[in-house]
Amino acid sequence: QVQLVESGGGLVQAGGSLRLSCAASGRTFSTYVMGWFRQAPGKEREFVAACSQRGGNFGYVDSVKGRFTISRDNAKNTVYLQMNSLKPEDTAIYYCAGSPGIWSGNYYSTSRYAYWGQGTQVTVSS
Repeated sequence: QVQLVESGGGLVQAGGSLRLSCAASGRTFSTYVMGWFRQAPGKEREFVAACSQRGGNFGYVDSVKGRFTISRDNAKNTVYLQMNSLKPEDTAIYYCAGSPGIWSGNYYSTSRYAYWGQGTQVTVSS
């Protein structure tokens, strides 16, 4: 089992940047597909980005392509989400999640992720 703790959220003006981090406990971090999701008030949780165990495969929701970058450092048991050119519509609670199993086409599905962090708030002002 793995425990996930996000950090790095905050308030930023539109056009600014933030870097989220998600630190994982346990020795099995490198065996998990890792993802970032977000949930805005009154909306369902949505997929943002994911990467495979060694970071060679990536997936992004269309709305963040070219602005957000997911990366991981297995030596540090940490996954990151670099967010640039932030927009007010990016405002949400951001969650990291871990999924056992191989990288596959359903990396965007919340149902494949067994482990979730508590979330970190990102607020983008206009």
